[in-house]
Amino acid sequence: MDKKEKAIALHDKKFNCCQAVACAFASEVGMDEKTVFQAGEGFGLGMGGMDATCGALSGAVMLAGLKNSDGAIDAPGTKQDTYKLSRELVTRFKEKTGSTVCRELKGVDTGTVLCSCPDCIRCGVEVVQEVLGL
Repeated sequence: MDKKEKAIALHDKKFNCCQAVACAFASEVGMDEKTVFQAGEGFGLGMGGMDATCGALSGAVMLAGLKNSDGAIDAPGTKQDTYKLSRELVTRFKEKTGSTVCRELKGVDTGTVLCSCPDCIRCGVEVVQEVLGL
C-alpha cells in the first residue's frame, strides 16, 4: 500500500485529515502512531471550525518539524530550516489545491469545492514526499 492509499485508509477509519497525513509517515519520523494521532487531533476540520489551515496541510507541516528539528530545546538550531521546508509545503499545497484554508477548499461560502478532503489528503502526502523526501 502506498502512502496515499494508507492515508486515505486512515481517514476512512475516522482519522481527521491532519492525523491521516501525519500518521501515514509516523514511522519515517521515528514516532509511534498513537502519539502522532494525539498531537494531530486538534488540527482537523481547519483547526476545529473550517476557518483555518487545512488539516492535511497541518499534518504535512507537523511532519516537517518531526523530521527536521534537532530537538535541542535549550538552543534550537533548526527552526529556520524547518520554516523554509514548511513554506515550501504550503506553497506546493496551495498550487495543487487552490487554497490552504479549509473553508475555501470546501466551498462553504462559494458553493464551489476546490478540493475534497480525500484529494487534500492525497495532496498533503504528495507534498510531504516531494519536499521532505519521506
